[in-house]
Amino acid sequence: MQVESPAPRPTFAEATQVWAQIGVLSFGGPAGQIALMHRMLVDERRWISDERFLHALNFCMLLPGPEAMQLATYVGWRLHGTLGGLIAGLLFVLPGACVILALSIAYTIYGDMPLVEAAFVGIKAAVLVIVIEAVLRVARRALKQPYHWLIAVAAFVAIFFFDASFPLIIAVAASVGYFLAPSHPQHSSPQAPIPLSSTLATAALWLAIWIIPLAIVAAWFGPAHTLADIALFFSKLAVVTFGGAYAVLAYMAQQAVETYGWLDAREMLDGLGLAETTPGPLILVTEFVGFLAAYRHAGTPQLAFGILGAAVTLWATFAPCFLWIFTGAPYLDRLSANAKLSGALAGVTAAVVGVILNLSVWFALHALFARVEPVWHGPIRLWTPELASLDVTALLLAAFAAVLLLGFRLGILATLALTAAAALAIRLSL
Repeated sequence: MQVESPAPRPTFAEATQVWAQIGVLSFGGPAGQIALMHRMLVDERRWISDERFLHALNFCMLLPGPEAMQLATYVGWRLHGTLGGLIAGLLFVLPGACVILALSIAYTIYGDMPLVEAAFVGIKAAVLVIVIEAVLRVARRALKQPYHWLIAVAAFVAIFFFDASFPLIIAVAASVGYFLAPSHPQHSSPQAPIPLSSTLATAALWLAIWIIPLAIVAAWFGPAHTLADIALFFSKLAVVTFGGAYAVLAYMAQQAVETYGWLDAREMLDGLGLAETTPGPLILVTEFVGFLAAYRHAGTPQLAFGILGAAVTLWATFAPCFLWIFTGAPYLDRLSANAKLSGALAGVTAAVVGVILNLSVWFALHALFARVEPVWHGPIRLWTPELASLDVTALLLAAFAAVLLLGFRLGILATLALTAAAALAIRLSL
């Protein structure tokens, strides 16, 4: 077995500069961001070994929340401890968060203008193809065994047709993966014991950092206020959603649209399109949702409440990521060496494929048809579009985006720009 040479350790200033570069350049959703980090951290600088990078990625996929941001936080922690992880995570998020806030403000002002609406039709069409491409990409990576395919299909059927609870799907998939995984131990080096008191203290500290500011907001404005609803919903989202950004969106989109009524399905697609065009985690679409919810429902002045809603959403979404990483990172080597736990992770990843497929079908129906209603046949739910409400322009733009993204292999930004330009050209020609 080949022994890897130690990775050169950068200074804190060098690492901070690289984290800032990654934060500004991290376009393209989780796959693009992970590829960027792998190239800059593993291939170019060798700050972390390829094996450890992949183990960390698997660990982060098992956690709720955005895996790319948590992966950056883990590498930062490994290089320079808690402060290094905090800097890495924050710099991964803040550039995109600032851009999303500016775009959200512009959306509330110009979103109903004809040319802006036309551009968003093109963006939504491209987003549909991006999500479908994500299904294919994740499936190729995740479905390695026949039972992985069965888990993926079962997850899609459960969530799309039976409206099953996502945490239940994850628990079942993890259990199946655990019991079907080989039981022989993997090769590992001896690990130093981790004091339980240290783990509990870390968890308590970051739990307080996460919860106390949100509790203050709820107490200040009242438990029935929109800001309290935002704090509670996105905190719950941070706990119950697993499998990365696309899995989070499947749950959040339906709850924000159908349960809370903060925005409609087409606006949800607009927000996803904005998040796709900016650096940072795709889950920054939550900031768009939080801004619109507070801007419309929290009171006046609307802009101030919208900005506060965005801030509350960001805190509720990303503060838990530091809790998961700083508490669990010391145990990563043990997790990677355990064949059964690795099998559970593989089961979760397979289920995520089914969840992403559910998201792609749900978004496609709402983007291509003006009217879509859930129709229940006993325990089975069918999303039923009104065929006469088909948006032919959106269908043609989606086909155009598919040619660009899947045929010509253009990047996400180029595909979004060209489909938006095509939508504008169609609108101006009418």
